[in-house]
Amino acid sequence: MNESSSVESVADHPLRPWKASDYLALSIATWGVGYLPLIPGTFGSLVGVGIFLLLTRIPVASSLFVLVSILIITFAGIWAASRTEELAGKKDPGKVVVDEVAGQLIALLPLTIFSLQSLTRGVIVSFILFRFFDIVKPYPAGKLEHLKGGYGVMCDDLVAGAYSALITSTIIAFFGKSVF
Repeated sequence: MNESSSVESVADHPLRPWKASDYLALSIATWGVGYLPLIPGTFGSLVGVGIFLLLTRIPVASSLFVLVSILIITFAGIWAASRTEELAGKKDPGKVVVDEVAGQLIALLPLTIFSLQSLTRGVIVSFILFRFFDIVKPYPAGKLEHLKGGYGVMCDDLVAGAYSALITSTIIAFFGKSVF
């Protein structure tokens, strides 16, 4: 491959030794659960739920703290998903679940703003809504999948998370403690 062409993939040069950054990218992109043979996206969402529950147990944690965590995971995820695409030699490999982690955290964000009687019910509703929007990909999520590299991997799930957060907030605002 000459210097002016696009980034090389492992598929182009399978004997190229991997660097530490390649392993880091795979770790961030898959969170370990991306290698599970069935429903890795759902397991990625569950990782997001686990991170959320850990963050909300920290005494000084606030909505801002969760939001900063979302931003860190998102930007790291864009890099890691781009690199994992290069390593796998294909667009949006199924093992990449960092997009589900970030999207699920966005879906859960309203639960840090409202005072709820049952965080468990809020988490379950947010989880179900996020998985629904992640699978259905309503506009513009489906269009964003076609963006280049990690942006295409991440952005559709960020939109699914935003839709879920909006509906969760609406449910809480209108039904409040009678639902949660």
